[in-house]
Amino acid sequence: MVRVRMEAAASRTAALVAAYRGRATGRPDPVCNDPWAAELAGDAGRSFAAQFDEAFPHGELWVALRTWFLDARVALAMDAGVAQVVILGAGLDTRAARLARPGVRFFEVDHPSSQAHKLAAVAALEGYPRDAASYVGCDFEKEDFLTRLEAGGFRVDAPAVIVWEGVTYYLTEGAVRSTLRRIAEGCHAASLVMFDLVRRRLVTGDVRDPGDRATGQVVAGLGEPLRFGIDDVLPLLAEEGFRFVATASFDELCLARTGTYERRRKFRFQHVAIASRGAPLLT
Repeated sequence: MVRVRMEAAASRTAALVAAYRGRATGRPDPVCNDPWAAELAGDAGRSFAAQFDEAFPHGELWVALRTWFLDARVALAMDAGVAQVVILGAGLDTRAARLARPGVRFFEVDHPSSQAHKLAAVAALEGYPRDAASYVGCDFEKEDFLTRLEAGGFRVDAPAVIVWEGVTYYLTEGAVRSTLRRIAEGCHAASLVMFDLVRRRLVTGDVRDPGDRATGQVVAGLGEPLRFGIDDVLPLLAEEGFRFVATASFDELCLARTGTYERRRKFRFQHVAIASRGAPLLT
């Protein structure tokens, strides 16, 4: 099996994303709601966000839309009776605190060093419910994340929703396929996996706009270069064992959430996907 690399200690992009979530939450008409994000981002995250703004001025909206969309789909899954939520490659995610419900168990899976950073950060936040999640440390280069989840109490014989946010484009295609195949083969058939992806051009740099190239250069400068892009994820998901698939561009998400469309945002190059091996999707 191809091992999945998701181990950056105190990931800089995780801090950047937290900064964007925090900024978006503080807007008069917030697209998403994450009251913990700004403090978790810290000065470093705000600095990274400022750097990213120069290359991609719509980055905050992009992150806020992604957070809003995935939050809403997790809530729909819980409404339908799903009692397990997995945050894969959790970083500074706060869904276990924000979306907690009686009878629903949240699992955060991350490399031990990244997880230690997260736990130290939330321990310093007054009122943060640290026990809202079960923390599963996993060295993705050496360990199988599903085996580690089972050891932490995850039930493979019960449906789950797996949130894999902001990760795929930093991995190789082999690692993306391996992770999806493991979910399809090892989890309950009614489980859902939700993730975001970018078009191949943004990764290869085969773009006309210097700003698009600059976007990739900024994240590479943070130590996490883009590695994987795909124009149509459906064939890949079918090959790895999924039957029910839905995708949407960030332009579609933005129109649904804000009622606006602007071609210059280039959100058409970025998508979210939801897939299941054996259950029709909640949309």
